[in-house]
Amino acid sequence: MSEVDVQAAITRAHRAEWARVVAILTRRLGDFDRAEEAAAEAFATAVERWPTDGVPPSPGAWLTTTAGRKAIDRLRRESRRDDRYREARLLSGDDGDTPPEPIGAVDDVRLRLIFTCCHPALAPEARVALTLRMVGGLTVPEIARAFLVRETTMGARITRAKSKIATARIPYRVPAAADLPARVGGVLAVLYLVFNEGYLASGPPGTDPVRADLTAEAIRLTRLLRALLPDDGEVAGLLALMLLIEARRTARVSSDGVLVPLGEQDRGAWDTALIAEGHRLVRERLAAVAAATTAGSAPGRYQILAAINAVHTSARDADDTDWSQIIALYDQLIRLDPAPIIVLNRSIAVAELDGPEVALAAVDRLAAPLSTYHAYHATRADLLRRLGRDQQARAAYDRALALSTNTAETAYLTRRRDHPRATVRPDHG
Repeated sequence: MSEVDVQAAITRAHRAEWARVVAILTRRLGDFDRAEEAAAEAFATAVERWPTDGVPPSPGAWLTTTAGRKAIDRLRRESRRDDRYREARLLSGDDGDTPPEPIGAVDDVRLRLIFTCCHPALAPEARVALTLRMVGGLTVPEIARAFLVRETTMGARITRAKSKIATARIPYRVPAAADLPARVGGVLAVLYLVFNEGYLASGPPGTDPVRADLTAEAIRLTRLLRALLPDDGEVAGLLALMLLIEARRTARVSSDGVLVPLGEQDRGAWDTALIAEGHRLVRERLAAVAAATTAGSAPGRYQILAAINAVHTSARDADDTDWSQIIALYDQLIRLDPAPIIVLNRSIAVAELDGPEVALAAVDRLAAPLSTYHAYHATRADLLRRLGRDQQARAAYDRALALSTNTAETAYLTRRRDHPRATVRPDHG
């Protein structure tokens, strides 16, 4: 096997096995830092040995065994009695001091790790960072770049999260079945935040407007959660939503770095495989909801958002979009969550069905809660432009530009402000 092939195998193993190795060691050692250090040492050893010894038949087993040995070696070097006891427990695979914990609704070491990283006792930004580090295997510099903070700041954030887990004795386990629905929601929210940061990346000029590595990581982790919780409708809904949005990624930004609105995108450039998979998941959820007989089986937020995106991606071109169906879906979503941003998104569909004047009246009622939200001002600017109120539209575009942090979106808003009579549609993506 060539050196290139070996490096590719190591990269694949890192993506596929990092979370499992860290999770197994965390379960044995009860310590995030020790588990992470041992896993990192195991992968470093793979980089040294696999080019000579060859890629093992079972890379995951090799890495787990090697990481366990690295952890034992470190404990031996520390030469303390308590650590020697811990070494014996590690060698036997027994935690020793405490009785076995009850098995949760799903007993999988990776799922335990995700739920620990996303525990509600942690701040939301800490949950995202810790999930990317411990489950996704991203480095601190990579996470810091993704969220535009200094490495020292991100490192401290992750360290504080680990310390909180230790001092608060947050259990390393999947919640019990009765608690699982509430906890899954927190995990999905974190994964969606990670995806959105990649989909509409923030940053100064020169920053990539789309972070494909982050969207891919969010999808990978959601696939993992889907495999572990196959009957959870919201997990399936979030995966479908991500796939349908990701399918449009290559068409969202022009060659000169300008955001391309959904209505103007080259639909031939969309990823048909991702769309087909997303549509299949949406159909499965619709069938499951239709067949359900219990109360509370109605689709949740992510399932409805996925259905909205399925309508968008079903249309052969923008003129074929079924706006009445999209409005009906938004009405269903608003009954679940009447958040101003959802009402704003509904108004964009209203503009297409009932005209910009009707939509503008709805948008203006959102001025107070969305005054610092760039998309509010961008939407309002486009509606004013379509009504021929160019001076007011320009002021709204200026406000949106002052608040926008995505380079492609800034370029689009600037072009729209400076060329108000060009024929374009707003980005509903």
